[in-house]
Order: sequence, then structure tokens, then C-alpha cells
Amino acid sequence: MKVKGHSRKMDKSVSQRFIMSSMLSPVIQDYVEQLRREIDAALDDATTFDGHCPPRLQEAIRYTLLSPGKRLRPMLLLAANELCGGNRNDALPAACAVEMIHAYSLVHDDLPSMDDDDLRRGRLTCHKKFDEATAILVGDALLALAFEMIGRLSPPELAGRCCVALANAAGPCWLVGGQMDDIATEKGFGFSKTETPQELMEMIHRRKTGAMIDVSLRLGGMIAEAPPEYVKLLGEFGRNFGLAFQITDDLLDSLGEEEFVGKRLHKDAIKKKLSYPTLLGIEESKREASVTVDKACETIEKIPSENIVAGKTLIAQTRYLLVRRK
Repeated sequence: MKVKGHSRKMDKSVSQRFIMSSMLSPVIQDYVEQLRREIDAALDDATTFDGHCPPRLQEAIRYTLLSPGKRLRPMLLLAANELCGGNRNDALPAACAVEMIHAYSLVHDDLPSMDDDDLRRGRLTCHKKFDEATAILVGDALLALAFEMIGRLSPPELAGRCCVALANAAGPCWLVGGQMDDIATEKGFGFSKTETPQELMEMIHRRKTGAMIDVSLRLGGMIAEAPPEYVKLLGEFGRNFGLAFQITDDLLDSLGEEEFVGKRLHKDAIKKKLSYPTLLGIEESKREASVTVDKACETIEKIPSENIVAGKTLIAQTRYLLVRRK
């Protein structure tokens, strides 16, 4: 199988992301790199503003959004779209939107009043590079810009449905609610004590991390006008993928190398946050991640598709979670 027009030359950051190269065929490597190039180009274009945006704000937005991140959520969205028979060019505005919301959430999460981080993606966090007020405004701007992007989908009825789905995932019951409960567990205020620590941790992660992964996949299916049962399966896949991502993220905080991870490590233990290694131990956390990855892969295989590359890419990205270093 050949994918026309895809270069096989991968930059250093991509090769580091896929350390276990045997898991990814050259065709999948090409496909992932092509998606990344298209996403980066679209994000660059979306943040090349006219003269009405203050130069310092534009610089800070582009510093944050165009930093060398994984582009995981937009890539999942585009692959899910093509898995369901869509045209990924039609889905690019939504792919930009989910990356903008992800970037905004990181900028605000890094603020001194939240997680107080000074390193993100191997670079100074936005408030350290610029200042705290600018970082707050960057987050505000990216959130607004995300909904401008999703509003560009066509037809308008589709844009409306996707806007509602994205707003719900990013709002008070999911992403922001997960952030709030994460703060509550750390600072000990305003939180129900009826859940076990593991139930509480999973509830936080399903919202703080999982919601945007879940909606990215569902948006890909929705834009492809996939049958509702396929969109439901994409959501189920996303929930398992998101949980596996969070477990391995917790493991990286305990066992990772800062050079590769690109942010300060051991924060969970220092702040006494709920995490899988602290609750379950390292080996049980690894086992739980493996089981969850298997569930995700089994789910995506239930969606029939003529786009073999997109399906295999989603499975490879899922399997990669078990060996990722960043």
C-alpha cells in the first residue's frame, strides 16, 4: 500500500515521539507526519492576524500554540474523520479548534494560581516567557478563536452540532469541572467525600484529560457524517484512549526523563496529588494501562472502513501509549 505525495523523511521531534519504530510501518509514519504538517500549517495560518491584534499578544499566542507539541488531539480527529469516510480538509478547522482549546487549558493550568509550572513542551511556560496577565489573555483568546474555527464548518447545521459538542466537552461539567475537582482534592475544599480515592481520581481524569480526547474523535466522525453508532464507538474508543493516556502520563511523572517529557517531573508526589502510581503502585498501573489499551483497540476495530491507514494509525497511536517517553 502506498500513500501518494507523502515524504518519508521525519524530523527529529517525530522520530523521538515514535521510539518503537517497529510499531509503525513506513506508510503510517508518512501518514502521521503528513497530518502533523497540515495541522501545523493550518494553525500557523489561523494565528497570522491582521493589524488589530496587539503584537505582544500575537507573539504569545503563536509561542504557545505553535510550540513543538504532539498534536495528538487534532491528529486523532483527522484520522477518525478519514476512518469514517470523510475528507480531512473539511475537518481541519475542527482539528485546529481542539488544539487551541488544549493549548489554552495548558496555559491556564501552568499559572501560579493553578499548577505553577515553569516548563512546558521543553520551553518556558507562557507566563514565564511573557507575564501572567499576558498568559491569561492568551488563554482567553485561544478559547474564543477555537469557536471561531469550529464555526467555519459547513453546512451551518453541522457547525452548530459540533459547536455544542465542543463547548460541552470544554465546559463546567467536563474539562473545566475536572480542573476544579483536581484543585479541590489538592487543597481540600468543596468536594464530596463519598467516592473512593480511585473513583475520584478516575472521575477527575475522565473530565480533565479524557473529555477533549473523546470529543476530538467524535467530532471526526460527526464531520464525516458517520452513522450514530460509529460516533458512539469513537467516543468509547476515546474514553479508553484518554484513560490509558492519563495512566501513562502519571507513570511518566514518576519514572520519566525530564529531557524527553519536556516538563517538570515528580509533581504529583510533591503536591500529594491523586495518581495511578501513588494509589495502585507502578506495576499495577502498567497492567491497568495495558488492559485499557486493549479495550480501546478492540473498540476501534468494530468500525468497518476502507481507509486501512487511518484505522491502523489509531491502533498504533494507542499501542504507542505503553512505550511513550513524552
